[in-house]
Amino acid sequence: MKIWIDADACPRVIKEIVFRASERLDLPVLLVANKSLSKHNSRLVESIVVADGFDVADDYIAEHAAAADLVITADIPLAARVVANGGVALDPRGELYTEENVGERLSMRDLMMELRGGGLVQGGPSQFNLIDRQRFASSLDRILTQFIRGKRPD
Repeated sequence: MKIWIDADACPRVIKEIVFRASERLDLPVLLVANKSLSKHNSRLVESIVVADGFDVADDYIAEHAAAADLVITADIPLAARVVANGGVALDPRGELYTEENVGERLSMRDLMMELRGGGLVQGGPSQFNLIDRQRFASSLDRILTQFIRGKRPD
């Protein structure tokens, strides 16, 4: 099992939580971004820099992540691709993307983009906060425990 992080927009605190879990469980982490990332002291963390361009990092993750891997992303279209390929995706706010919810989240995202484009709605998601961080840490722990026990996360 590997943990993939869509690193372009992932909060640093979330990466740090993943790095600690990686060390504790001896799991490799792959950070994928289209810009150079800071160096990491762990032998388990690898940074992959892809070409600059729209969805290049997402395409790389979708093409390389296996069903036994975990993908950390706030990008709903990427999460939908991972789930469609039989993989597991987790939002940095702690919500597990599933076959049951990813389509609805994708539709809501598209609707909000349309409303923002038409000037009917302004702003985006709320600020990332302590509750989001705690929810993510709890979800990550639960998912990794299930993976280690040979179960698919639910």
